[in-house]
Amino acid sequence: MNQESLFGIGIFALDPAILNRRSRWGPPRVRTFIAIDLPEEIRAELARRQLALHDACRDARWTRPEGIHLTLKFLGQISGQQEAQVKEALGRMERFEKFTVCAQGFGFFPSAKRPRVFWAGIEAGEVLGDLASAVEAALEPLGIAPERRAFSPHLTLARFESSHGLDRLRKAIATAGEFEFGRATFT
Repeated sequence: MNQESLFGIGIFALDPAILNRRSRWGPPRVRTFIAIDLPEEIRAELARRQLALHDACRDARWTRPEGIHLTLKFLGQISGQQEAQVKEALGRMERFEKFTVCAQGFGFFPSAKRPRVFWAGIEAGEVLGDLASAVEAALEPLGIAPERRAFSPHLTLARFESSHGLDRLRKAIATAGEFEFGRATFT
């Protein structure tokens, strides 16, 4: 994962090799998002929990621990020119208030009954939501549409294409015990 940090927020490319790939439809495009990088201690604890749950649901596409991040805004495929504009817009943002995040709990999107994503939750108070809103506002003049859904901070641990193994995963979660993975303060 390629990253360039701007005051604690990163612009991430999911696959650095894509930077050199040409599209059939024009210049290379990069699948990107605005995110907060997590401390290694939180990633290590999440990796330990993923490993413990992996056997319960082998059909899931588990996120690599080094790729776990706190997304503020998903951008999708953007060009190098758009990426430069995004960096410039983020660079003009005012500094945000210090905040602490606590990674805790598990859940599913869109619902536990028909999940597509398995996640660890994030508790951070209003400042994190305000920061996500500020990122949206900074990017809107660039033609990047704001997210229609409410901001729901989480860390994606796995994705599902079928329900195979989900009952075993739910049982493993129920017997796993406490679900706090760590805290981090961002300034």
